[in-house]
Amino acid sequence: MKDLMKEIRGYLNLSQTEFAELLNISFATVNRWENGRAVPNKLAQSTLYELCKAYNVPVYNMVIDKIKKASNDVKLDEGRVLLYHGSKSGIIGTIEPKSRSKCDFGKGFYMGTEPNQALTLICDYDKSKFYIVSVAVNEVEILDIPANLEWAMVVAYYRGRMKKIEGTSLYNKYRDIAKGKDIIVGSIADDRMFYVIDNFFMGNITDVALVHSLSALEFGKQYVALTQKACDTVRIECEVNLSYLERQVLKEAAESNRTKGISLANEICKNYRREGVFFDEMLDTPWKEVSQ
Repeated sequence: MKDLMKEIRGYLNLSQTEFAELLNISFATVNRWENGRAVPNKLAQSTLYELCKAYNVPVYNMVIDKIKKASNDVKLDEGRVLLYHGSKSGIIGTIEPKSRSKCDFGKGFYMGTEPNQALTLICDYDKSKFYIVSVAVNEVEILDIPANLEWAMVVAYYRGRMKKIEGTSLYNKYRDIAKGKDIIVGSIADDRMFYVIDNFFMGNITDVALVHSLSALEFGKQYVALTQKACDTVRIECEVNLSYLERQVLKEAAESNRTKGISLANEICKNYRREGVFFDEMLDTPWKEVSQ
Protein backbone atom coordinates (compact mmCIF):
# COMPACT_ATOMS: atom_id res chain seq x y z
CA MET A 1 0.00 0.00 0.00
CA LYS A 2 2.97 2.29 0.52
CA ASP A 3 3.44 2.74 -3.24
CA LEU A 4 -0.22 3.67 -3.68
CA MET A 5 0.09 6.32 -0.96
CA LYS A 6 3.04 7.85 -2.78
CA GLU A 7 1.16 7.76 -6.08
CA ILE A 8 -1.90 9.48 -4.63
CA ARG A 9 0.20 12.16 -2.97
CA GLY A 10 2.26 12.61 -6.13
CA TYR A 11 -0.90 13.01 -8.23
CA LEU A 12 -2.09 15.72 -5.82
CA ASN A 13 1.39 17.31 -5.97
CA LEU A 14 1.61 17.58 -2.18
CA SER A 15 4.45 17.22 0.29
CA GLN A 16 4.05 14.71 3.10
CA THR A 17 3.29 17.61 5.45
CA GLU A 18 0.61 19.02 3.12
CA PHE A 19 -0.87 15.58 2.59
CA ALA A 20 -1.04 15.03 6.35
CA GLU A 21 -2.77 18.38 6.87
CA LEU A 22 -5.34 17.55 4.17
CA LEU A 23 -6.14 14.26 5.93
CA ASN A 24 -6.03 15.85 9.39
CA ILE A 25 -3.35 13.45 10.59
CA SER A 26 0.29 13.79 11.59
CA PHE A 27 3.27 14.00 9.29
CA ALA A 28 4.73 10.99 11.11
CA THR A 29 1.68 8.87 10.18
CA VAL A 30 2.02 9.67 6.48
CA ASN A 31 5.74 9.00 6.69
CA ARG A 32 5.15 5.57 8.28
CA TRP A 33 2.58 4.69 5.59
CA GLU A 34 4.92 5.56 2.76
CA ASN A 35 7.88 3.75 4.33
CA GLY A 36 5.80 0.62 4.83
CA ARG A 37 6.18 0.69 8.63
CA ALA A 38 2.40 1.02 9.06
CA VAL A 39 -0.77 0.45 7.02
CA PRO A 40 -3.81 2.76 7.15
CA ASN A 41 -6.72 1.15 8.98
CA LYS A 42 -10.16 0.84 7.37
CA LEU A 43 -11.31 4.22 8.72
CA ALA A 44 -8.22 5.96 7.36
CA GLN A 45 -8.65 4.23 4.00
CA SER A 46 -12.30 5.33 3.89
CA THR A 47 -11.12 8.91 4.41
CA LEU A 48 -8.56 8.43 1.64
CA TYR A 49 -11.27 7.05 -0.63
CA GLU A 50 -13.45 10.13 -0.12
CA LEU A 51 -10.44 12.38 -0.68
CA CYS A 52 -9.60 10.62 -3.95
CA LYS A 53 -13.21 10.97 -5.12
CA ALA A 54 -13.24 14.66 -4.27
CA TYR A 55 -10.01 15.34 -6.18
CA ASN A 56 -10.65 12.87 -9.04
CA VAL A 57 -7.54 10.85 -8.26
CA PRO A 58 -7.43 7.99 -10.84
CA VAL A 59 -6.94 5.20 -8.29
CA TYR A 60 -8.61 2.65 -10.58
CA ASN A 61 -5.95 3.27 -13.23
CA MET A 62 -3.30 3.02 -10.54
CA VAL A 63 -4.60 -0.43 -9.56
CA ILE A 64 -4.60 -1.63 -13.17
CA ASP A 65 -1.11 -0.22 -13.69
CA LYS A 66 0.09 -2.08 -10.58
CA ILE A 67 -1.25 -5.34 -11.97
CA LYS A 68 0.19 -4.69 -15.42
CA LYS A 69 3.58 -3.96 -13.89
CA ALA A 70 3.46 -7.19 -11.90
CA SER A 71 2.43 -9.00 -15.11
CA ASN A 72 5.40 -7.56 -17.00
CA ASP A 73 7.73 -8.94 -14.32
CA VAL A 74 6.52 -12.49 -14.96
CA LYS A 75 8.88 -14.56 -17.10
CA LEU A 76 6.83 -17.14 -19.00
CA ASP A 77 8.07 -20.43 -20.36
CA GLU A 78 7.38 -21.11 -24.03
CA GLY A 79 3.83 -22.32 -24.64
CA ARG A 80 2.34 -20.64 -21.58
CA VAL A 81 -0.31 -17.85 -21.66
CA LEU A 82 -0.55 -15.17 -18.95
CA LEU A 83 -4.03 -14.84 -17.41
CA TYR A 84 -5.84 -13.44 -14.36
CA HIS A 85 -7.98 -15.14 -11.72
CA GLY A 86 -10.03 -13.81 -8.82
CA SER A 87 -11.01 -16.02 -5.89
CA LYS A 88 -13.53 -15.02 -3.21
CA SER A 89 -11.60 -16.85 -0.49
CA GLY A 90 -8.22 -17.59 -2.03
CA ILE A 91 -6.75 -20.68 -3.69
CA ILE A 92 -6.03 -23.42 -1.16
CA GLY A 93 -4.48 -26.70 -2.23
CA THR A 94 -4.82 -28.16 -5.72
CA ILE A 95 -6.42 -26.10 -8.48
CA GLU A 96 -9.56 -27.92 -9.62
CA PRO A 97 -12.43 -27.38 -12.13
CA LYS A 98 -15.01 -26.79 -9.41
CA SER A 99 -16.86 -23.53 -10.06
CA ARG A 100 -20.67 -23.56 -10.11
CA SER A 101 -22.07 -25.74 -12.90
CA LYS A 102 -24.21 -22.92 -14.32
CA CYS A 103 -21.36 -20.55 -15.08
CA ASP A 104 -20.86 -19.51 -18.74
CA PHE A 105 -19.11 -22.75 -19.68
CA GLY A 106 -20.08 -25.01 -16.79
CA LYS A 107 -17.81 -26.23 -14.02
CA GLY A 108 -14.22 -25.18 -14.44
CA PHE A 109 -11.38 -22.97 -13.27
CA TYR A 110 -11.98 -19.54 -14.81
CA MET A 111 -9.22 -17.17 -15.96
CA GLY A 112 -9.30 -14.00 -18.05
CA THR A 113 -7.00 -12.27 -20.51
CA GLU A 114 -7.72 -8.91 -18.83
CA PRO A 115 -7.65 -8.19 -15.08
CA ASN A 116 -10.86 -6.12 -15.01
CA GLN A 117 -13.35 -8.99 -14.93
CA ALA A 118 -11.61 -10.89 -12.14
CA LEU A 119 -11.32 -7.69 -10.11
CA THR A 120 -15.04 -6.99 -10.52
CA LEU A 121 -15.93 -10.47 -9.26
CA ILE A 122 -13.98 -10.21 -6.01
CA CYS A 123 -14.12 -6.54 -4.97
CA ASP A 124 -17.06 -7.15 -2.58
CA TYR A 125 -15.23 -9.82 -0.58
CA ASP A 126 -12.75 -8.90 2.16
CA LYS A 127 -11.00 -12.29 2.05
CA SER A 128 -10.77 -12.48 -1.73
CA LYS A 129 -7.49 -12.87 -3.57
CA PHE A 130 -6.31 -11.74 -6.98
CA TYR A 131 -3.84 -13.87 -8.90
CA ILE A 132 -1.70 -13.59 -11.99
CA VAL A 133 -1.55 -17.11 -13.41
CA SER A 134 -0.39 -18.92 -16.52
CA VAL A 135 -1.57 -22.02 -18.35
CA ALA A 136 0.32 -24.35 -20.70
CA VAL A 137 -1.89 -24.18 -23.79
CA ASN A 138 0.37 -26.47 -25.81
CA GLU A 139 -0.34 -29.38 -23.45
CA VAL A 140 -4.14 -29.42 -23.72
CA GLU A 141 -7.01 -29.60 -26.21
CA ILE A 142 -8.73 -26.23 -26.68
CA LEU A 143 -12.14 -25.18 -28.03
CA ASP A 144 -12.06 -21.52 -29.11
CA ILE A 145 -15.55 -20.03 -29.49
CA PRO A 146 -15.87 -16.73 -31.44
CA ALA A 147 -17.87 -13.81 -30.05
CA ASN A 148 -21.02 -14.45 -32.03
CA LEU A 149 -24.35 -16.23 -31.67
CA GLU A 150 -22.58 -19.58 -31.32
CA TRP A 151 -21.05 -18.26 -28.08
CA ALA A 152 -24.48 -17.21 -26.79
CA MET A 153 -25.95 -20.62 -27.53
CA VAL A 154 -23.12 -22.38 -25.70
CA VAL A 155 -23.76 -20.13 -22.69
CA ALA A 156 -27.50 -20.87 -23.02
CA TYR A 157 -26.80 -24.59 -22.74
CA TYR A 158 -24.51 -24.32 -19.72
CA ARG A 159 -26.90 -21.98 -17.92
CA GLY A 160 -29.72 -24.48 -18.30
CA ARG A 161 -31.79 -22.43 -20.75
CA MET A 162 -32.25 -25.31 -23.22
CA LYS A 163 -34.01 -27.81 -20.95
CA LYS A 164 -37.26 -27.53 -22.92
CA ILE A 165 -35.56 -29.01 -26.01
CA GLU A 166 -33.52 -31.68 -24.23
CA GLY A 167 -32.90 -34.61 -26.54
CA THR A 168 -33.12 -32.64 -29.79
CA SER A 169 -30.26 -32.25 -32.25
CA LEU A 170 -29.80 -28.60 -31.29
CA TYR A 171 -29.57 -29.47 -27.60
CA ASN A 172 -27.17 -32.32 -28.26
CA LYS A 173 -24.94 -30.09 -30.37
CA TYR A 174 -24.20 -27.82 -27.42
CA ARG A 175 -24.19 -30.63 -24.87
CA ASP A 176 -21.39 -32.30 -26.81
CA ILE A 177 -19.55 -29.22 -28.11
CA ALA A 178 -16.76 -29.42 -25.54
CA LYS A 179 -16.35 -33.21 -25.51
CA GLY A 180 -12.70 -34.16 -25.56
CA LYS A 181 -11.61 -30.58 -24.82
CA ASP A 182 -9.66 -29.47 -21.78
CA ILE A 183 -10.15 -25.71 -22.12
CA ILE A 184 -12.87 -23.51 -23.59
CA VAL A 185 -11.82 -20.05 -24.72
CA GLY A 186 -14.64 -17.55 -25.21
CA SER A 187 -15.73 -13.98 -24.62
CA ILE A 188 -16.05 -12.71 -21.07
CA ALA A 189 -19.56 -11.80 -19.94
CA ASP A 190 -19.55 -9.32 -17.07
CA ASP A 191 -22.66 -7.66 -15.58
CA ARG A 192 -23.27 -5.69 -18.76
CA MET A 193 -23.23 -8.77 -20.95
CA PHE A 194 -25.26 -10.76 -18.42
CA TYR A 195 -27.95 -8.11 -18.79
CA VAL A 196 -28.00 -8.44 -22.58
CA ILE A 197 -27.81 -12.21 -22.79
CA ASP A 198 -30.51 -12.64 -20.13
CA ASN A 199 -32.76 -10.39 -22.19
CA PHE A 200 -32.07 -12.64 -25.17
CA PHE A 201 -32.95 -15.75 -23.18
CA MET A 202 -36.15 -14.09 -21.90
CA GLY A 203 -37.23 -13.22 -25.44
CA ASN A 204 -36.86 -9.45 -25.14
CA ILE A 205 -34.26 -9.05 -27.90
CA THR A 206 -33.32 -10.89 -31.09
CA ASP A 207 -30.17 -12.73 -32.06
CA VAL A 208 -29.10 -9.80 -34.26
CA ALA A 209 -29.33 -7.35 -31.35
CA LEU A 210 -27.39 -9.77 -29.17
CA VAL A 211 -24.55 -10.19 -31.67
CA HIS A 212 -24.21 -6.43 -32.14
CA SER A 213 -24.11 -5.98 -28.36
CA LEU A 214 -21.42 -8.65 -28.13
CA SER A 215 -19.30 -6.69 -30.59
CA ALA A 216 -19.80 -3.42 -28.72
CA LEU A 217 -19.25 -4.84 -25.23
CA GLU A 218 -16.07 -6.80 -25.88
CA PHE A 219 -14.26 -7.43 -22.59
CA GLY A 220 -11.49 -9.78 -23.58
CA LYS A 221 -11.55 -13.55 -23.35
CA GLN A 222 -11.83 -16.12 -20.60
CA TYR A 223 -9.98 -19.40 -20.49
CA VAL A 224 -11.93 -22.07 -18.64
CA ALA A 225 -10.04 -25.17 -17.53
CA LEU A 226 -12.70 -27.90 -17.75
CA THR A 227 -10.58 -30.89 -16.84
CA GLN A 228 -8.11 -31.73 -14.11
CA LYS A 229 -5.52 -32.19 -16.83
CA ALA A 230 -5.93 -28.51 -17.78
CA CYS A 231 -5.98 -27.38 -14.14
CA ASP A 232 -2.72 -29.23 -13.52
CA THR A 233 -1.03 -26.99 -16.12
CA VAL A 234 -2.17 -23.81 -14.34
CA ARG A 235 0.60 -22.09 -12.42
CA ILE A 236 0.18 -19.21 -9.96
CA GLU A 237 2.77 -16.65 -11.00
CA CYS A 238 2.06 -14.16 -8.23
CA GLU A 239 -0.63 -12.84 -5.90
CA VAL A 240 -1.53 -9.14 -6.00
CA ASN A 241 -2.74 -7.72 -2.69
CA LEU A 242 -5.68 -5.32 -2.77
CA SER A 243 -6.32 -2.84 0.02
CA TYR A 244 -9.73 -1.77 1.32
CA LEU A 245 -9.28 1.55 -0.53
CA GLU A 246 -8.59 -0.23 -3.81
CA ARG A 247 -11.60 -2.52 -3.37
CA GLN A 248 -13.88 0.47 -2.82
CA VAL A 249 -12.57 2.11 -5.98
CA LEU A 250 -13.06 -1.13 -7.94
CA LYS A 251 -16.67 -1.43 -6.72
CA GLU A 252 -17.44 2.12 -7.83
CA ALA A 253 -15.83 1.54 -11.24
CA ALA A 254 -17.73 -1.72 -11.71
CA GLU A 255 -21.07 -0.08 -11.02
CA SER A 256 -20.27 2.85 -13.29
CA ASN A 257 -19.22 0.52 -16.14
CA ARG A 258 -22.33 -1.59 -15.64
CA THR A 259 -24.60 1.46 -15.91
CA LYS A 260 -22.83 2.73 -19.03
CA GLY A 261 -22.80 -0.72 -20.61
CA ILE A 262 -26.50 -1.31 -20.01
CA SER A 263 -27.31 2.08 -21.53
CA LEU A 264 -25.21 1.23 -24.60
CA ALA A 265 -26.77 -2.23 -24.87
CA ASN A 266 -30.28 -0.79 -24.63
CA GLU A 267 -29.52 1.59 -27.48
CA ILE A 268 -28.11 -1.23 -29.63
CA CYS A 269 -31.09 -3.47 -28.90
CA LYS A 270 -33.45 -0.63 -29.76
CA ASN A 271 -31.75 -0.09 -33.11
CA TYR A 272 -31.97 -3.79 -34.06
CA ARG A 273 -35.28 -4.73 -32.42
CA ARG A 274 -36.93 -5.61 -35.75
CA GLU A 275 -34.10 -7.75 -37.13
CA GLY A 276 -33.36 -11.41 -36.49
CA VAL A 277 -35.14 -14.12 -34.51
CA PHE A 278 -35.88 -14.66 -30.81
CA PHE A 279 -34.46 -17.37 -28.58
CA ASP A 280 -37.81 -19.16 -28.21
CA GLU A 281 -38.16 -19.26 -31.99
CA MET A 282 -34.84 -21.08 -32.18
CA LEU A 283 -35.90 -23.57 -29.53
CA ASP A 284 -39.25 -24.16 -31.22
CA THR A 285 -37.43 -25.11 -34.43
CA PRO A 286 -34.43 -26.97 -33.02
CA TRP A 287 -33.44 -28.48 -36.36
CA LYS A 288 -32.54 -25.03 -37.61
CA GLU A 289 -28.85 -24.34 -37.91
CA VAL A 290 -27.63 -21.53 -35.65
CA SER A 291 -26.30 -18.64 -37.73
CA GLN A 292 -22.68 -17.73 -37.24
